Amino acid sequence: MYLFESLNLLIQRYLPEEQIKRLKQAYLVARDAHEGQTRSSGEPYITHPVAVACILAEMRLDHETLMAALLHDVIEDTPATYQDMEQLFGKSVAELVEGVSKLDKLKFQDKKEAQAENFRKMIMAMVQDIRVVLIKLADRTHNMRTLGSLRPDKRRRIARETLEIYSPLAHRLGIHHLKTELEELGFEALYPNRYRVIKEVVKAARGNRKEMIQKILSEIEGRLTEAGIACRVSGREKHLYSIYLKMH
Repeated sequence: MYLFESLNLLIQRYLPEEQIKRLKQAYLVARDAHEGQTRSSGEPYITHPVAVACILAEMRLDHETLMAALLHDVIEDTPATYQDMEQLFGKSVAELVEGVSKLDKLKFQDKKEAQAENFRKMIMAMVQDIRVVLIKLADRTHNMRTLGSLRPDKRRRIARETLEIYSPLAHRLGIHHLKTELEELGFEALYPNRYRVIKEVVKAARGNRKEMIQKILSEIEGRLTEAGIACRVSGREKHLYSIYLKMH
């Protein structure tokens, strides 16, 4: 159960004990189903669904979503069936797992923007429960975090798909932290040299820019306070991929 502990630390903060017990059961079923399977990095395969569930637990999603995250590759990659999932965990969890499996079968080929938009629309139209898309976004996020063990051509293909399909989906759903992470990881994998150059330039200028932003924020906040307007002003630095897009 040691691999479950990283997830357990997160869910202890907001889920009742009864739901945590169900999650432990889902973990054990997933662990046994993936027994002997490894990722490209050589790690036990179960590390991936646990990481996906952790990403969703950080967003405080419900226990059924987390259970489905733990089980999301079981139907596709093991002898287990939809009926097995339904019998063990109920219809709702089984449908979520099956929904993710169906999305995994979709293959994006065309690189044109119009086709990318159609593909995103097709994903949304296929999904009965939006939680399926959330699981898929978390799945893609962890896969992008661990992209380094794949062949360069496969890395580029997955990175392009991430930038054209999954990052815009995260944006559409308002999950901005995942959108940003997917963009940064996709940019680094697809254009490593451009990523490195922009990162170095931004790092060199960061000190002055932070001071300037803070000065401007303080000035705006001060003027509004003088005018009797209660407010809190915030600002943020552009991420590397956003800077890159502005340059093109």
